[in-house]
Amino acid sequence: MPKRITKRSATEIELFPFLSVLACTIGVLILLIIVLMAQTFSSQRQVTIVAKTENGQNQSKQPRYIECRSDGIVLYPSEEFVSLTSLSLSYSSLQTLLTEVKTNRDKQYLIVAIRPDGIEVFKAIRTLIESEGIDIGYEPIDEGWTLKIEGNI
Repeated sequence: MPKRITKRSATEIELFPFLSVLACTIGVLILLIIVLMAQTFSSQRQVTIVAKTENGQNQSKQPRYIECRSDGIVLYPSEEFVSLTSLSLSYSSLQTLLTEVKTNRDKQYLIVAIRPDGIEVFKAIRTLIESEGIDIGYEPIDEGWTLKIEGNI
């Protein structure tokens, strides 16, 4: 008696549910990337300058902050603007600050934030500060960033 040949049906795997889940996951990841990039490239960034050593510890000296722009400087935390024409005047706010820091040289120093268009102003300020024998640090910052100064001055 000959053997009967039975036809076996091939097992079919349906991938539609798996592909649906995969497509949804990819969509969510793309959405997350877009949201994160939008936050990263926002026009207004806030920069916090904190005075620390290379080891990450706070300085023993207290920093005083100056921001150099193309049209003058801004003294922090009062955010007082001093124009280019009055930088070297003896009664300007900058001269008052320099005198105060020079008096407390062992306890204070200056940090200068430099905007891209304020490099020439920084050169003049740096010469003035170094001629007084005051310790100085500087940090270049982007044009659209706003400064947030931490610490009690």
